[in-house]
Amino acid sequence: MSKFRLAHLGLVMAAIGFSAAAPLAGLVPAAYAADAVRAEVGKPLQEAQRLLSGKKAKEALAKLKEADAVNNKTEFEKYQIERVRAAAASTAGDNATAIKAFEALLASSRLPAAERPKFNEGLAGMYYRAKDYPKAITAIQAVLKDNPNNTQMQQLLTQTYFISGRNNEAIAQLKSGKQTEQSLQMLANIQLKQNDKNGYVQTIEKLAASYPKQSYWADLLNRVQGKTGFSRTLNLDVLRLRLALGQLSKPAEFMEMGQLALQAGNAPEAIKIIDAGYKKGALGTGADAGRHQRLKDLANKTLADNQAAQATHEANLIKEKDADGLFNMGYALVSAGQADKGIALMDQAMKFGTARRPEEMKLHYGIALFNAGKKQQAVSALKDVKGTAGEADLARYWTMYINNPNIAA
Repeated sequence: MSKFRLAHLGLVMAAIGFSAAAPLAGLVPAAYAADAVRAEVGKPLQEAQRLLSGKKAKEALAKLKEADAVNNKTEFEKYQIERVRAAAASTAGDNATAIKAFEALLASSRLPAAERPKFNEGLAGMYYRAKDYPKAITAIQAVLKDNPNNTQMQQLLTQTYFISGRNNEAIAQLKSGKQTEQSLQMLANIQLKQNDKNGYVQTIEKLAASYPKQSYWADLLNRVQGKTGFSRTLNLDVLRLRLALGQLSKPAEFMEMGQLALQAGNAPEAIKIIDAGYKKGALGTGADAGRHQRLKDLANKTLADNQAAQATHEANLIKEKDADGLFNMGYALVSAGQADKGIALMDQAMKFGTARRPEEMKLHYGIALFNAGKKQQAVSALKDVKGTAGEADLARYWTMYINNPNIAA
């Protein structure tokens, strides 16, 4: 899967509603009669504000040095200076200066209580940009203490944990908050970094179920086939799901799937697969066009032969209580559009209790029910699939596919 990329700080700052110039640039009117700004402070302050309004933030910062040089400044004058400096430094991208100004404002008793939350959020973002992650975390936690439902700060806290290597805290934060695609991607990356294979797969399953992208499904199916103990007899089932997801495109994939379907005794399915390959342009062209045609001819001949011997073969399978043979015949009938008869034979075969791989048979039964248009019955049947050779995983993935209307029409 693609690596998670941290959001650009500008987007983070915009998300928390911080805009440097708008709320900070204006000088604050005196709150008390004793508050006054002397001319030697007020003149450079007003000039700095004018420069800032004219998009000359760096020049505004330079002009503030004249106000800084005035001796014996009052607390109100200091507050006014830092207010303009905070806006100018933020606009100029001078993070270090902006941080000091924000810290000074938050330490001042002059800052109105109503403005403190946004200043705290802004400071947290600046610490983050400065890569001072311990201070960023402390600042964010302070914001969340007063407003635990601040989604943007929750996200920034998670990002800060993640980028600073505090993975356990990041995981806890991710699991406690609303799980978006972005947060699940981050969780998956952390789990992959920690070699938590089970946790990673569980997270990718959530992504595939809620955000059905091809990359998530491809990752899941590649991993299930790579698991220790995976049965090669399930390769056809992986290809079945990949075909349903629209992930087959190469000639070799259609050829392999068609051959496996024939080997499984399902000529109707093989014909559908081969036809799909021809329709997609993967088969019937190039140097191997002759091989493609021979497979197609074999599938059609096999179907014709099976249909001719259907009644006799069916009677013998029932007489011998051959669960696997009768079940495969039923599956083939479902693939041929004879769902009622096919499912009846599959039900009868499972009752024999002689299947070589009973969990695999349950998986195929669920898939056949879905192909027959019986979605709810299919989901119910797939829930009963157990097994450790990949059957349970594939049953879960088929269920995810069936339940997602964005995938399964």
